[in-house]
Amino acid sequence: MFNRILSIVTILLALTVISCKNDVVPKPASFLRLDYPEAKYMNFENNCPFTFEMNEDAIIKGEKECGFAITYPKMKATIYLTYKPVNGNIEKLLRDAQKLTYEHVIKADDILEQPYLNPQKKVYGMFYQVDGNAATNSQFYVTDSTKHFLIGSMYFYAKPNFDSIMPATSYVKNDMQRLMETLKWK
Repeated sequence: MFNRILSIVTILLALTVISCKNDVVPKPASFLRLDYPEAKYMNFENNCPFTFEMNEDAIIKGEKECGFAITYPKMKATIYLTYKPVNGNIEKLLRDAQKLTYEHVIKADDILEQPYLNPQKKVYGMFYQVDGNAATNSQFYVTDSTKHFLIGSMYFYAKPNFDSIMPATSYVKNDMQRLMETLKWK
């Protein structure tokens, strides 16, 4: 009799433990969603020999000798612009601009070159998209080949982890391309 009661209690206890078990359901993969406002552009003009359109949310800092920084505080990103007059040294300026880009080849997975030509505005240049964990993700240069030369580089104040900053990189890259495409020499 005691063995029979012990068997029933054991079975009931086993059923209780088995029936109380919750099914484990894995959590779906999640990703950080970074949404940025739609870019609105305004014309930038000062005493420098060029004008361009820039994002209204960006801030220009440190204007000096027509070189300055366009900052994106929410993204911790900056586009550095450097202006140089052409004085018969176009080959050296082109070489230096290309060297600046290809210094990142150590960390870059790929560097895509996109030529830019606008004969009506006399703006000629190259846009570089640097893929991978390099310090800069985009760079460009533009020139009229006789008087003006402008270099632009994008940097983030964060560890260069391409996957995590890709949405911000894409947003600022579009602004850089807009800057290039709207640039006019005075």
